[in-house]
Amino acid sequence: MAIFSVYVVNKAGGLIYQLDHYAPRTEAEKTFSFPLELALRPHDERALVAFGQRDGIRVGHAVLAINGVDVNGKYTADGKEVLEYLNNPANYPVSIRFGRPRLSSNEKLMLASMFHSLFAIGSQLSPELGSSGIEMLETDTFKLHCFQTLTGIKFVVLADPRQAGIDSLLRKIYEIYSDFALKNPFYSLEMPIRCELFDQNLKLALEVAEKAGSFGPGS
Repeated sequence: MAIFSVYVVNKAGGLIYQLDHYAPRTEAEKTFSFPLELALRPHDERALVAFGQRDGIRVGHAVLAINGVDVNGKYTADGKEVLEYLNNPANYPVSIRFGRPRLSSNEKLMLASMFHSLFAIGSQLSPELGSSGIEMLETDTFKLHCFQTLTGIKFVVLADPRQAGIDSLLRKIYEIYSDFALKNPFYSLEMPIRCELFDQNLKLALEVAEKAGSFGPGS
């Protein structure tokens, strides 16, 4: 069981908070000698595997780290250009971690806006008045759960399809938001949530939900 991520979207469709809580174990790390046995290509500011999948490394996987240093787009965290570094024989042997490309901040903003629009479309398509919009989307690898408050704030949780108790978790997140964000005198509804107590209590709630599978009354 796992809870993958949490998004909070304001009533205008802007992403005001996002947390990646759990990454599926689909990453693969291997030490290579020169020349590299895989063909890499630049795509969307990332270095992706174009040919030569092996040992859990698949076409479409991105370079996530080199020698234990995280990669952000085309560059490592210490400023090295990924493809240039890997084309230099002097840098071998080298340890490379591959995995599914991580969403950039801009991509997360765009996806939050798209979901906001889909939510509105879902409400309009309903044959009955007063539809709450999209409450759940299901795929074979995850479920998207959404809870919208009366003020139009949407709390979205992406979780393993088998994870129980998400409805209770969404309401728990709303309680944490009310207690630690809304009661902050410097916060307004449209602003990004930057509150350490909100972060701490949200992470604790996610851990409890994963372990228990659900929240009991009064938790």
